[in-house]
Amino acid sequence: MTGASLLLALVTLGRLVELWFSRRNTRKLLARGAIEVAPGHYPAIVLLHVLWLGALWLFGMNQPLNPFWLAGFLGLQVARLWVLTTLGSRWTTRIIVVPGERLVATGPYRFVRHPNYVVVVGEIVVLPLCLGLPWLAVVFTLLNAALLMIRIRAENAALDMVRTQRPN
Repeated sequence: MTGASLLLALVTLGRLVELWFSRRNTRKLLARGAIEVAPGHYPAIVLLHVLWLGALWLFGMNQPLNPFWLAGFLGLQVARLWVLTTLGSRWTTRIIVVPGERLVATGPYRFVRHPNYVVVVGEIVVLPLCLGLPWLAVVFTLLNAALLMIRIRAENAALDMVRTQRPN
């Protein structure tokens, strides 16, 4: 097994575990009265990430690892864990809001409104660069940017709805 295939296996496993946590959290949140907002673009996001990982496996599994970019990717994983632990049971891959609950304003959310998207943008760029595939970084960054414009607009509207429903 090459270093690249080991890295890709760990990333793939991590994404599968995250999907499991997301589904579990989504079920619990919906049972508490949460609502999903703007689910129509979600399949496109899943497809983008599947294609990104698939392309990395196809073109990168036998590539040498660039230690500089690998260090950057590992730093992004620390940031990912910070986001996940800050949100806890509220973290999902969907836009789920619980009317009347306070928005999270701790951890990385003190500094950035959408820290998870900052991490994802970084990963989409940095992981291909770890494998010497800058063209994959460019292609998937552009595709991700198009989807994030839709996603962030929908999420901001959902968060604004929660803010206005919360009594002062």
